[in-house]
Amino acid sequence: MQIKFCGAAREVTGSAHLLTLDDGYTILMDCGLYQGYNKEMEDFNERFDFKPADVDCLILSHAHIDHTGRVPKLVKDGFRGKIYATHATRALCALLLTDSAYIQEKDAEYHNRRVDKRGKGTKRKPLYSRPDVKPALDKFTGLPYDRWQTITPGVEVQFRDAGHILGSANVTLRITKEDGSKTTIGFTGDIGRPNRPILRDPQPMPECDYLLCESTYGDRLHELPPNEIERFLNIIKKTCVEQKGKLLIPAFSVGRTQEIVYMLDQLETAGKLPKVPVFVDSPLAVNATTVFGMHPECFDSDLHEYLLTDDNPFGFNELNYIKDVNESKALNNLKGPAIIISASGMMNAGRSKHHLRNTMGSPKNTIFIVGYCAPRTPGGKLRDGAKELKLYGDIHELRADVVVMDSFSAHGDQREMLDFLSNQKKCKDIFLVHGTIDRMETFGAEILKAGHKSWKAPKLNEVVQL
Repeated sequence: MQIKFCGAAREVTGSAHLLTLDDGYTILMDCGLYQGYNKEMEDFNERFDFKPADVDCLILSHAHIDHTGRVPKLVKDGFRGKIYATHATRALCALLLTDSAYIQEKDAEYHNRRVDKRGKGTKRKPLYSRPDVKPALDKFTGLPYDRWQTITPGVEVQFRDAGHILGSANVTLRITKEDGSKTTIGFTGDIGRPNRPILRDPQPMPECDYLLCESTYGDRLHELPPNEIERFLNIIKKTCVEQKGKLLIPAFSVGRTQEIVYMLDQLETAGKLPKVPVFVDSPLAVNATTVFGMHPECFDSDLHEYLLTDDNPFGFNELNYIKDVNESKALNNLKGPAIIISASGMMNAGRSKHHLRNTMGSPKNTIFIVGYCAPRTPGGKLRDGAKELKLYGDIHELRADVVVMDSFSAHGDQREMLDFLSNQKKCKDIFLVHGTIDRMETFGAEILKAGHKSWKAPKLNEVVQL
């Protein structure tokens, strides 16, 4: 058997790993879009370093675009196999992939208008369009958690709850050879965090012979949760009550937005939330919140308990969900304090980029970053201390406060990932993926200290024989 690391190799996005069995059967784990800006990766999304038609099946860990965003292109380019995912992942992919296609269509239109205006340059086609999404969704087969499912003779797969986003899973493959011996290969997907709102804690994987493990936050520890909601409330009070300003929260439409809304709902129920209008300005987030309500099997016990007293944890009097673009634009002229939750979380696309342009110039306002932002995105630059940004062709000076809270992260930190790996001491090799090399090296050293045998950081397109 061999594994080819086709994405998220010493990078944090573009997850894709191709497993080829001894009999030639091929399993692709994830098929993600590369997000962010890196000259060396500028053509990554346009090509595959394998033939899509030769791939026998695709297994998806969860619905985030950096793990699923090239699925329609994979199908468009010749893939004819089945796509295995949890039921909630399939439901979210229907939303996220359609949204991704729309964004790519609009990006291509914008680029081509600039080419026409300048009279030079090469026109661009979208990676895929909205009509390409349905043929991909038709190939999905939904699987439950905690059951072994045969995908081809001698190969079984099991999903366990990863606690990362709704429907997220770690993946275990159990491969039986002709002589009856078994090899177990695991893929953590993105490891979630224990004791987070809404979702169940990450469930440990079976013991694996080989393991592909994410390493996004392998070099750091998150802020501890007990201070989180109180600090969030203090930021709201300072920005919206004392300064009469706007609090912009760029947040991923799936997961982060619902978590923030749930926390605001809890504060409102407890009588602590100031009477400030709250806007969720993202059509995708509005639709995704509906999907959350359809999958209570993913909820943790605390949320089930909360539902006994509040049957809508994603709605309260001051909360407004916005889909219409004109209502979104009207927020730019809104007088007085407000909380605006908008996608994308990195502020590199979508409505949050417009809100960033319109809020970053006032010292009354706060930009509240609650998740990972890829380098060179507006969010990444603000995290790194940028004092100005180029947005829509113009330079904008930063006068607003920027507050970063990584405790909201849906990725486990170093300690939490080590805890998750604690039952994998017999694993022959741990391959670190979905992280930068500096974080991998730090995390790898901690892996060895914890008693694991070895770790490796494969390069892009590196092939490893198992």
